[in-house]
Amino acid sequence: MITARHTIHQTSVIAALLDGVYDGETTVGSLRRRGDFGIGTFEGLDGELILLDDTCYRIRDDGTATVAADDEGVPYAVVTRFAPHLSFEITELHSRAEVTALIDEKLGSANYMYAVRVDGVYERMTVRAVHVQQQPYRPLVQATAEQKVTEFTDVSGTVVGFRTPAFEEGLSVPGYHAHVLLDDRRSGGHVLDHVMVRGRVQVCVGTDLHLELPRTPEFARANLDPEDLREQVDRAES
Repeated sequence: MITARHTIHQTSVIAALLDGVYDGETTVGSLRRRGDFGIGTFEGLDGELILLDDTCYRIRDDGTATVAADDEGVPYAVVTRFAPHLSFEITELHSRAEVTALIDEKLGSANYMYAVRVDGVYERMTVRAVHVQQQPYRPLVQATAEQKVTEFTDVSGTVVGFRTPAFEEGLSVPGYHAHVLLDDRRSGGHVLDHVMVRGRVQVCVGTDLHLELPRTPEFARANLDPEDLREQVDRAES
């Protein structure tokens, strides 16, 4: 039984990102005032964003991570103050699909938002990052078609992600959306797949959603209800 309320803050919607709205009015500093845990991207898709333990990292398409400045622009992000209500250990070899299925079994409901942190050791970790885009921006499925995929082996790191209910399609990525920062804090990316050796899973339930929409001409005229929305999300995330 969930008794306490907990807020997840979101900047813009995934449908706007799909339509090429890559400039926003939110900054890294604004995100850090709202949470210490989250994921997103930077202006022009200039790197994958990971907010972990109150530090924001940018991971570029070569897989390298650097600390992002507070004045960096952010067109899309989901953040929260991570306060786990559920945790458990994984002690045997698991694929990513097996890990997410195990989490689903323990949640009790698919109707809430969940922030998920996994500190683990990985036999294999496959990630991607998108190359920075120039105006006029292309739709996200075209930008991600040229993504660079990197595979790390025998590494440890922290997966930062969210599990979003299906009814939020168009707002966020339905299901699991995650980025990873390796323990050296110098590499990572958007998680495509992994094989975990062992790890600790922590889950923070979100009952409230604070959604901030950009006050920009690009957002105002964006097509946020395409007929193939789910297909575009699947193509962009895979």
